[in-house]
Amino acid sequence: MNVDRQTRLAIVNVVCGLCIAALVGALMKYLTDSMSVFQITWLRFLGQTVLFLPIALWIVGTDTFRPSRPTLQIVRGLTLSGATLAFVTGARTTDFADAIAILYAYPFLLTMIAVIFLGERVRLGGWISVAGGFIGVLLVMRPQFDYVDIGALWVFISAVIVSSQMAINRRLGSLSHPMATTFLGGLVATLSLSIFVPFYWNAIPSELVGIILLMIMLGAVSQALLVYGFSHAEASTLAPFTYFEIIAAVIIGLMMFGTVPDWISVGGIMLIIGCGLAVARSIRGRTVRQSARF
Repeated sequence: MNVDRQTRLAIVNVVCGLCIAALVGALMKYLTDSMSVFQITWLRFLGQTVLFLPIALWIVGTDTFRPSRPTLQIVRGLTLSGATLAFVTGARTTDFADAIAILYAYPFLLTMIAVIFLGERVRLGGWISVAGGFIGVLLVMRPQFDYVDIGALWVFISAVIVSSQMAINRRLGSLSHPMATTFLGGLVATLSLSIFVPFYWNAIPSELVGIILLMIMLGAVSQALLVYGFSHAEASTLAPFTYFEIIAAVIIGLMMFGTVPDWISVGGIMLIIGCGLAVARSIRGRTVRQSARF
């Protein structure tokens, strides 16, 4: 396939995958009215694991279960379950668009991790953009001395975990096939959550079964699109397009929950997007591959 065409297709896949991921997040938020966070997250990853097992075996074969750096694969799976639990917990009480915007603190956190632990270098302009991005996150979170928004704090914790997950993705790089990494991450997340889910199980209302199945199917489609996208183009090339997820979250939040970010949050969102694009530009040209996040 022509390189330019392959890159364009990768961009389309990533944009579609992240917009679908925003819808999956909204469905998970919707389900929190009737189900526990552990239960929702467990079902999400169980469904993904079941759906991806035959695909991983078809594409990768039995090497799926003999990955390079198995310990790192396990740690990555634990970050998947932890990040998703934290996000759904926070999104339950936070406006959905605001939650997605706060989650996008992870590129700025990842930049700091890359410098401290991976030995990468960032120019002064990159650091200014990182600082601006955190200011944007603070505008959305708006912490107060006399009141702590626990929901927003949980989402920020999710962003911290996601940044660690992305750093692990960089370490794994080309050592493992992206589909195998994605399947194993879902498997480890499912197994780790299985320890806790019996203690948080609620009866599932029959009217929610269809929504749960939709969440699982869309989650799998989203992951497949992201795996394809990030395995066929450089992450630095795709990074500017990931912010379509925030735009999708604003639209989905309005349609599903009737919420719209206020002007301060809109300003924070615009600052996050602008500074995120600047950070992506500052690292352009490096060979960095990422598999999909949760």
